Amino acid sequence: MFNNLSDKLDKAFHVLKGHGKITEVNVAETLKEVRRALLDADVNFKIAKNFTNTVKEKAIGQDVLTTLNPGQLMVKLVKDELTTLMGGETVGINLSGTPTVILMSGLQGSGKTTFSGKLANYLKTKKTKQVLLVGCDVYRPAAINQLKVVGEQVGVEVYAEEENKNPVEISLNAIKHAKATGKNVVIIDTAGRLAVDAEMMTEISNIHKAVNPQETLFVVDSMTGQDAVNTAKAFNDILNFDGVILTKLDGDTRGGAALSIKSVVNKPIKFIGTGEKMEAIDVFHPDRMADRILGMGDVVSLVERAQEQYDEEEARKIQKKIAKDQFGFDDFLKQIQQIKKMGNMKDLMGMIPGAGKMMKDVDIDDDAFKGIEAIIHSMTPSERSEPKTIDASRKKRIAKGSGTTIQDVNQLLKQFTQMSKMMKMMQGGGGRQMMQMMKGMGR
Repeated sequence: MFNNLSDKLDKAFHVLKGHGKITEVNVAETLKEVRRALLDADVNFKIAKNFTNTVKEKAIGQDVLTTLNPGQLMVKLVKDELTTLMGGETVGINLSGTPTVILMSGLQGSGKTTFSGKLANYLKTKKTKQVLLVGCDVYRPAAINQLKVVGEQVGVEVYAEEENKNPVEISLNAIKHAKATGKNVVIIDTAGRLAVDAEMMTEISNIHKAVNPQETLFVVDSMTGQDAVNTAKAFNDILNFDGVILTKLDGDTRGGAALSIKSVVNKPIKFIGTGEKMEAIDVFHPDRMADRILGMGDVVSLVERAQEQYDEEEARKIQKKIAKDQFGFDDFLKQIQQIKKMGNMKDLMGMIPGAGKMMKDVDIDDDAFKGIEAIIHSMTPSERSEPKTIDASRKKRIAKGSGTTIQDVNQLLKQFTQMSKMMKMMQGGGGRQMMQMMKGMGR
């Protein structure tokens, strides 16, 4: 995500290295590279020009602070302007109304149906809402079946009238059904097209007028760049939607849509899709995204994800086991499952300051733990609880059962022993202080 843009901005800031003051000459050279980086990221030319002009006005003549060099000051100015460009502040979803009606719009292939499921899952698990998904795509073959599969994945009811070809009627009937069954959120998945056309716009406009939704969201594939921005404008002219959803930000996106869309339609980006799993949905924070684009990481989001998986009761049990030297591979396996729930590994690495740049050319497989899990599952229950009992013959059997080598088994056992010792050391005051610090960061 934004790797190419991050690299080019980093190179642009190198121009100022070694200078003691920001001057019109060196700032012009830097901003020329910044503008080029934005254009390469498929940002609209006028937006890129306005962006660099604003930064230039703020930068010229500023003295370098005692703790900063020109490059660092320019990074701060660019970061602040990137944050403003992407909306400035986080905008939440409006959940007023009984039930709350959310209308999903967008082109076919933008990930609208999948994201409807992700949003349903988010509202169900994090906002404790009773959600109803509604299938109003009466044209695309298997569209309703796809929504039903998504609904089953997240444990949410799907309302559909497969013989009815009137999406306005279906929407109104679904809202009645939601009221009768105690649902407090209705998400309407509308039909998409391969391109904007009058028939499509008339249909979704009719649905919008009939249901009067609390939230109208435009779903856009971030990999389509400037085309996505143009499509958003066409939809906004008809629907006056409330916010934007950016999907596929885990792909090889140049970032033009994320950077341009707020300036063009003056509507906030509310959520982003960061992977294929139903949990891969994040509230969009412009300041945190600006940090990530500039290679500063996003520690706050990382801690928040960790806290979502944090089970205090389970943590207390683990602490007792560590103190008694009873921490085994079953406990280790639970920790791995919690890490995997936090998201794909490359995305998590990008949240650690500096790590994203170091790991940019490294292919981090989402199944990075597969070998470790296979080795642990090949152990007997007694071996998992008492790793010290694993001798040479047991190692041979475990390696054969897991499809790995004895060296792999030895390496895991060695790392596990070292980790156990470190965790035991962390049981002292230092460990408690560290946990308190992390909780404070999360708050």
